[in-house]
Amino acid sequence: MKIFQIIIIVVALLIAIIIGFAAYWGAFKSIRFSVVEQGGETLVYEEMKGDYRQSGVVMDRVYYSLLNDYKIETFKGFGIYFDNPQKVETSKLRSELGCILEESDINRVSELEGNFKIKTFSKGKCIVAEFPYKGKLSVMFGIMKVYPALNKFVKNNGYNQEGAIMEIYDTPGKKIIYRKIL
Repeated sequence: MKIFQIIIIVVALLIAIIIGFAAYWGAFKSIRFSVVEQGGETLVYEEMKGDYRQSGVVMDRVYYSLLNDYKIETFKGFGIYFDNPQKVETSKLRSELGCILEESDINRVSELEGNFKIKTFSKGKCIVAEFPYKGKLSVMFGIMKVYPALNKFVKNNGYNQEGAIMEIYDTPGKKIIYRKIL
């Protein structure tokens, strides 16, 4: 009987630890949307065609090239995802991935133009949600939580279900900002 009690205690502790980690990474975070005007950021990026799971590699490549080759430190990464992976073949998924330049570095755009694609993200109405950013697991929990809720919000409010979605990884703000471009 004592062994049975120990097993129950160990199992209960494991479950509590798993629930604690899931809560820390945002698994139980409620998702709220607003429709607001956002944009105006200067984006330094590479285009990618293929599996969205490779996005981090491309973002890191842009980040470290800016940091090491140009001594430009950025604090926000981004991905603009143009295709729904449930509707488009993985090898044909299109995205733009990179970093958002800080205001203090915008005057250095001409130095970067030969090696990166650069554009200003147009200001406009977007559906926006935020999710805590505490590392790569937050990204996975965000995908599992935000996208189904976003699809439901879009459908229930009569917005176009097609179109790009931007994810901004705000390191200092410790959040992921999801923007559905309207």
